[in-house]
Amino acid sequence: MTLHPIDIAIILLYLATSVLLGYWVSHRASGDMKAYFLGGNTLPWYFLGVSNASGMFDIAGTMWLVYLLFIYGMKSIWIPWLWPVFNQIFLMVYLSAWLRRSNVMTGAEWINTRFGTGRGARLSHIIVVVFALVSVTGFLTYAFKGIGKFAIDFLPWHLSANQYALILMGLTTFYVVKGGMFSVVITEVLQFCILSVASIAIGIIAITRVSPEALHRVIPAGWEQIFFSWKLNLDWGSLIPAANSKILEDGYAIFGAFFMMMLFKGILLSVAGPAPNYDMQRILSTKTPREASMMSAVVNVVLNVPRYFMIAGLTILALVFYSERIRGMGTNMDFEMVLPHALSHFVPAGLLGVLVAGLLAAFMSNFAATVNAAPPYIVNDLYKRYINPHASDRFYVKMSYAASFGVVVLGISFGWFVESIDAVIKWIVSALWGGYVASNVLKWYWWRFNGFGYFWGMVTGIAGSIIMPLALPSVSALNSFPIILGISVAGCIAGTLLTAPDEEAVLKDFYRRVRPWGFWGPIREKVLREDPSFQPNPDFWRDMFNVVVGVAWQTSLIAMPVYTVIRRYNNALIALGIVLLTSAILKFTWYDHLERREIEPAAQAQAGAR
Repeated sequence: MTLHPIDIAIILLYLATSVLLGYWVSHRASGDMKAYFLGGNTLPWYFLGVSNASGMFDIAGTMWLVYLLFIYGMKSIWIPWLWPVFNQIFLMVYLSAWLRRSNVMTGAEWINTRFGTGRGARLSHIIVVVFALVSVTGFLTYAFKGIGKFAIDFLPWHLSANQYALILMGLTTFYVVKGGMFSVVITEVLQFCILSVASIAIGIIAITRVSPEALHRVIPAGWEQIFFSWKLNLDWGSLIPAANSKILEDGYAIFGAFFMMMLFKGILLSVAGPAPNYDMQRILSTKTPREASMMSAVVNVVLNVPRYFMIAGLTILALVFYSERIRGMGTNMDFEMVLPHALSHFVPAGLLGVLVAGLLAAFMSNFAATVNAAPPYIVNDLYKRYINPHASDRFYVKMSYAASFGVVVLGISFGWFVESIDAVIKWIVSALWGGYVASNVLKWYWWRFNGFGYFWGMVTGIAGSIIMPLALPSVSALNSFPIILGISVAGCIAGTLLTAPDEEAVLKDFYRRVRPWGFWGPIREKVLREDPSFQPNPDFWRDMFNVVVGVAWQTSLIAMPVYTVIRRYNNALIALGIVLLTSAILKFTWYDHLERREIEPAAQAQAGAR
């Protein structure tokens, strides 16, 4: 595609501004590791929320979501539960606060608050670092593949997809490495503003150019229906036969069974808490547990509404104006390329430059956040702890530069050989996280679970996630999840019951500080004997109610912009009504209790000290 000189100028101006802004604020990160990795816990929660949303508004994921909406219609709103997207609701309701109360720098460092400093805790600490690095490498591979496939259609210099990805990753790495969390957050706020303008503009273009009648001519019956039965019941045969083949390839034709598996996996992953990536880092960067909860709430609003204006707009433009060309491609169609094709054909000069800059911003935000999540584990949890514990803060920051470059090189190396965005997504969210979930559910809710159980659960789970695709390539990533989960649960239980419990003092301190609900009876009784004024966490049923209401709130926030763009205004109003109703409920049942939830433990601690 040939870009107009105006578009090229806008894109270059954006790239220069992002790099210079990130470098300009980098001096804020030069003091110590806390400033470099967590912004010194001084950044406002709403900045961190927008930054977190911007990091999730990635270009590879957006390309994937456009392909899902193109083929599956409104039912595609459920498919991102594979991640699962509703984990942000669990974080908002209670898990962000639990995590932030630990007052640590990384997920691996958090292990000490739960398991102490014995041999089991040390092994658990190491395996969390390993998982974090494998996870970050997977996400960098995913980002590399997405930006390359996008750039080859839009940037005018006739390079390969991998060469474009290499250049854009290099530009982003420059300011991320130098500036740490401050540079990432400030540039991500700028990038999110560009993304929002771009997204709303695409939605408006689609609304004005695509009539409901034109859309109905190119979609199968049931495409606009959000609810589903046991079978998917979408027949593209007379419209785009390749779409039927893609549905079979994805394995979503029996949609009811797929949904139940996705829901089962999603709930387990959500109650496990955040994986050790940029999402966890934003939570640990907030000032207080209350602000951690507020930050996670902001993500749901600022991410979903503008993003789905863009997704819906690009999808219906492609459906109406590009279906004929797709049909002519036959089985050679790569549905992940719907997004760049839609942009290249239906957006005027000038605005196209803004939109391409916005999507580059999406890539840079996600990439920057992912890169910045890795060095704390390498420097703080490996180098400082085991190799050189007495170096200066300035030296550790310089080591972080080298660690950032190292993980980027590793991600690029894997991304160079991967063919599909979808394949990487499914491996991360099904196979890899299948190995993560058992240990990280049990760590919050069962007092007897110890460091050895955590270690062996993670080791067997990670090994299973790597071996399964090689040993049983015909088993899909989603179907492999229960197998990997079973292996990991066996490792957790055996490792726990064949070894002694963790130190009682560590368990009591964790229980007092974090105040989890769950199977903590023996520890709760001992804490109450020592301090009769201590109040155990009474919020289990309130939290579960708020999770259900929150998931309905989040899903309606996603459906509302899609219904608006496809001009199903009655449905959009129903979605808006659900958003308003659930927002009112959450105000009374969640928001009004945030401050009480933190004040009461502080008062108890003071009373206990007296």
